[in-house]
Amino acid sequence: MNRPATLESWLRRLESRNRETIVLGLDRVALVRDRLGLRPMFPIISVGGTNGKGSVCAYLEAVLTAANYRVGCYSSPHLLRYNERVHLAGREATDAELCEALDAVENARCEAAREPVPLTYFEQGTLAAMWLFQRAGLDAVVLEIGLGGRLDAVNAWDADCAVVTSVDLDHQQFLGETREAIGFEKAGIFRAGRPAICGDADPPASLLAHVGAIGAQLLRVGEDIRVEFGDVGWTCRLGENVFPASPPRDFPALPSLAMPGRHQYTNAACAVAALWSLRARLPVSMNALRAGLAAARQPGRFQVVGQQPLKILDVAHNPHAARALAANLAELPSGGRIIAVCAMLADKDVASVLQVLQSHIHYWHGAGLAVPRGLDLAGLARFLQAAGCAFSSHDSVREAWRGACLQAGPADTIVVFGSFHTVAEVMTEMHGGNEL
Repeated sequence: MNRPATLESWLRRLESRNRETIVLGLDRVALVRDRLGLRPMFPIISVGGTNGKGSVCAYLEAVLTAANYRVGCYSSPHLLRYNERVHLAGREATDAELCEALDAVENARCEAAREPVPLTYFEQGTLAAMWLFQRAGLDAVVLEIGLGGRLDAVNAWDADCAVVTSVDLDHQQFLGETREAIGFEKAGIFRAGRPAICGDADPPASLLAHVGAIGAQLLRVGEDIRVEFGDVGWTCRLGENVFPASPPRDFPALPSLAMPGRHQYTNAACAVAALWSLRARLPVSMNALRAGLAAARQPGRFQVVGQQPLKILDVAHNPHAARALAANLAELPSGGRIIAVCAMLADKDVASVLQVLQSHIHYWHGAGLAVPRGLDLAGLARFLQAAGCAFSSHDSVREAWRGACLQAGPADTIVVFGSFHTVAEVMTEMHGGNEL
């Protein structure tokens, strides 16, 4: 079979293998990994969790870059371009680099005289990213877990430090119906004798039990990791039981974060703890720490993209993220209305998301999502009606956005949320898909 010549054609081919099909398991990825010889020597920080993992990756990448390290970062999903998923020393991987990497993975997948190894869209992309990282002369790599943790393709590599940001209900059809079941899956990224950072102040017993069973070095927000706000910035405080023979350590006068919300300080503290745990291999100065934390950005995280009316984009798509979004909306100056643009995937807990946000939003503009697993307009309208929301229905996210813009006055706020797809549609409408 002829190989695709462009990244766009490569992605079409991978999508034709059922992009939305999720097949958890490490055997196939490990087989192709070994054929490619992907055994990197650089430190790896893996980041999982229900929400917040993309932000933690952004903090880690920004701080290490400020410390003059060459850093690779792999994240998902992307908003506008696939290239967003793979960062090489401060830049996105080019189309040509990604095509070369995908071709290398395909060669290993389809070795002569052997049955081709079936790989999903995400698995082939993960292997391609690691292929690029191994050849880029990097000092460290940050990897975002795609789904769960234990059986996710990223977990085919042993992390020198692993972070689980939060544990809540999402992807139950793959991870289990309870926090206990999900916590066990997410704890699977931890490794014996290595730092295990937990950003959830109330972690499931299953996560704690797994940490104890394998002998990982657990650091918990609220116990070993504390965030304190003062007159000058904020302090990340690591307790005395953080790592054997390690005294208490304060990181004072840290800067305000560009990504809004109190929860972001917890995310940043997880990044600080992870970096401190690897200080013997990746020392970071206070100046670099402060510069990186201040510089970190992650599109679609309560991102302000316009004024009068205030325009906000947020990829919140589950109840846990909706609660963080609601807290941010509650901090907005009172006076104007909050107008929502909402579209979601059908396999999300739509009713609970609406329930969390209903009291904060005055009017809704709903749309169907024309993507695999997308919730159609009729389905969303039923949820909005059941929640008692005042709403208008639109055939597309772009039409919903235009409707909200026509309705909003200068003192109002428009908030777009519900899915990465929803935010991406509005970004494309605003900027033609050329910037984040």
